Amino acid sequence: MADNADVPQLSFEKALAELESIVQKLERGDVALEESVAIYERGEALKRRCEELLRQAEARVEKITLDSSGKPTGTEPLDVGCTVSGTRMGRAGPRFFRKHAWIRGSFV
Repeated sequence: MADNADVPQLSFEKALAELESIVQKLERGDVALEESVAIYERGEALKRRCEELLRQAEARVEKITLDSSGKPTGTEPLDVGCTVSGTRMGRAGPRFFRKHAWIRGSFV
């Protein structure tokens, strides 16, 4: 089993860079079987770390609140259950808008 004790301390960028490196090594297929298994296990730990950090970042996202004249008044937690034309998007909302930037005008 791979030694993954350092993974919880890695930044998102470092974990992602190492994960990409592991994927490239495995795709090339030029690593011995035992090493492949070890780096695959490390890759799984790095993937979980990246997912954890992304969830934490998503939880910190806030939306700007506006008064009736449109001036910013502060922030509040982002409602990830946003709607598009009355349709509830659930947790897929923010990803939906990143993938489909053309629909931003329909954001309610």
